[in-house]
Amino acid sequence: MLILLLAVFACDKNDRDSPPEIVAEEPDTSGDTDNDEGQDNPDTGDGDQNSGSESFKLPEIDLNNWKVTLPIGNPTEVKPPAILDYATNETLKPFMYNDSINGALVFYTYPGSTTTNTSYSRTELREQMVPGSNSTNWTFPEGGRMKGTVQMDEISKDANDKFHRTMVMQIHGRLTNEQRDLINEDDNNAPPMLKIYWQDGRVRVKTKELKDVNVNDVDILKTSSWTDDDGFYFEERVDYNQFTLEVIASDGRLEVILNENESKVYDGIHMEKWNIFENYFKAGNYLQTIDEGAFARIKYYDLVVSH
Repeated sequence: MLILLLAVFACDKNDRDSPPEIVAEEPDTSGDTDNDEGQDNPDTGDGDQNSGSESFKLPEIDLNNWKVTLPIGNPTEVKPPAILDYATNETLKPFMYNDSINGALVFYTYPGSTTTNTSYSRTELREQMVPGSNSTNWTFPEGGRMKGTVQMDEISKDANDKFHRTMVMQIHGRLTNEQRDLINEDDNNAPPMLKIYWQDGRVRVKTKELKDVNVNDVDILKTSSWTDDDGFYFEERVDYNQFTLEVIASDGRLEVILNENESKVYDGIHMEKWNIFENYFKAGNYLQTIDEGAFARIKYYDLVVSH
């Protein structure tokens, strides 16, 4: 009997002295960029050493119809199907990775490489209705809906101790090839009809308006014919909490909903005129500054698009 008790005690001691194996989804990327110095990658599993692999969660995001633009290269883009392997893609790892403790997809960015029509950089998804192609898009009469759960994780401040701002969602316009040729443009770029920002702990919405509502059918296609509206702030502060955004586009109408509670509707002449454009959704982290040392880290817990 004594021998049996000693054997049980020894087995129990070995079990207690050996912590469960931790299965990490992503390595620490905190040292991959100068702008991320001293920041902890939430995907390392630090501070949760007693958790087993069953505690890890993945974001509810299907990336089959998204490409991502990064603040590096010319800039660098990763399209389907390569984007589906983001967890092991060495190019993507510093900018797009799992927070597997909380079940979120993290978008990290800093001032770096930019696209043609902006001075700001991004780690941002671009909708592709046909995976790998930008050519198939949608119009407001055809309709589109995007819904996502978002959280500001961390963002830098400017020299006046004010938070920088970042764009978390967009509806961007696109010219068809025929429209592009009609106005002698070099590319298919059209204005973004919708821009949604995290700004000082609140959600701000901006849309486009025509400078002249009587503009002709050719000039209406030109970016110079459109300007930003005054912008709109939702009343609720989101700060560093999770919040849900839903964007619903339909014939001559646009609605933005925060936390299924507050709603802003645009349904005037400007939206009616916008029906002429193709569009695509964007989501992620589009930092609105070129300040040295600036950065932002946004979490997406889910993201769904339908047409």
